[in-house]
Amino acid sequence: MGETVVIAGSLDTKGKEFAFLKELIEKEGLQTLVIDFGVLGDPAFAPDITRQEVASAGGGDLTKLASGEHKDEAMRVMAAGLAVIVRRLFDEGRLDGIIGMGGGGGTSLTTAAMRALPVGIPKVMVTTLASGDVSAYVGTRDITLMPSIVDVAGFNRISNAIYANAAGAISGMVKMKAAKAVRIGKDKPLIAASMFGNTTLAVDQARIVLEAHGYEVLVFHATGTGGKTMESLVADGQFKAVLDITTTELADEVCGGVLNAGPERCLAASRHGIPAVLVPGCVDMANFWALDTVPEKYKSRKLYQWNPNITLLRTNNEENKRIGEMIAAAANEATAAVSILIPLKGVSQLDSPGGEFWDPQADGACFKAIKRNLRPGIPVIEMDHNINDPEFAERAAQTLLDLMEK
Repeated sequence: MGETVVIAGSLDTKGKEFAFLKELIEKEGLQTLVIDFGVLGDPAFAPDITRQEVASAGGGDLTKLASGEHKDEAMRVMAAGLAVIVRRLFDEGRLDGIIGMGGGGGTSLTTAAMRALPVGIPKVMVTTLASGDVSAYVGTRDITLMPSIVDVAGFNRISNAIYANAAGAISGMVKMKAAKAVRIGKDKPLIAASMFGNTTLAVDQARIVLEAHGYEVLVFHATGTGGKTMESLVADGQFKAVLDITTTELADEVCGGVLNAGPERCLAASRHGIPAVLVPGCVDMANFWALDTVPEKYKSRKLYQWNPNITLLRTNNEENKRIGEMIAAAANEATAAVSILIPLKGVSQLDSPGGEFWDPQADGACFKAIKRNLRPGIPVIEMDHNINDPEFAERAAQTLLDLMEK
């Protein structure tokens, strides 16, 4: 059986456009499976999965939704149902890629279903909302957003080109996946690691050690979204262990920085029972955009312009105390082996003796809070090194290897 592209859309308002998309994809030699989530007018053509099935999967009554008086409820029900059906199709081996087209409503519905699929499954969304902040639509998944330029409404010289490009994009992705062109380290067990510019040396060295022991290391940039993505994939069961050497996103949570991954950062490994090494890496800095965007209350504090678009705030004693408490709380929830490593000579490249952010007192507030709040039995390894020293990175990697052997 050939590869199948799932097409999800509202066949009442955009049925002709989806019929054209379906035709283009099938001309590429792929099968299609169409899901209709429209609730008002009749579908332009018969889908493979009807709106009644979508509404039922979402726990709703299509007759009620079709009145048009409960648009908010219709959105919730159809989004939930579409996600259930799309995931079921994937689990049954009937989905090799998915594509949608639409404006605000269609984008919200379709991307909710796309987020129910694993990373690596081709996902293309042609949308009027492709510019600006799209984090609510993409979440932690690899969704490709294609600007529709004009609305997905009818056929003209621009829209026809967009539809054709979208069909080519999803077809090419599915064919490439089917050809298994990317097989690097496919059979190696995976380890997740967190990294920042200020811990690059540490993570690079640790990765060398872990890869020498037969593991593949996936590195996530601790930019808020990066931390959320790592934790999401941990929750999906993708990893054997986590080397969380860059927990800087906790500083943004505490200080209101722009690279915040939320209050539950660091908890995924603990909650999903895989070994982890936790390090207060780069907790000396909270991130803001250009210097003029830094909140007024921080203007008198130690600031460092990392580049024209990023300004770093040096965290103080009280903020470090709170960060330490959060790291300890994450370790306390662990249901698998966990250890904490502390670099006494600084938690980042900037926080090293003589460096711009060197502040042993602030660092000490974090370290003391970790040890004070940690439940008995969790090892704390203190090293008289900076986080980027090879000795520290190698010890962190070896500690994780030891935890995985237990």
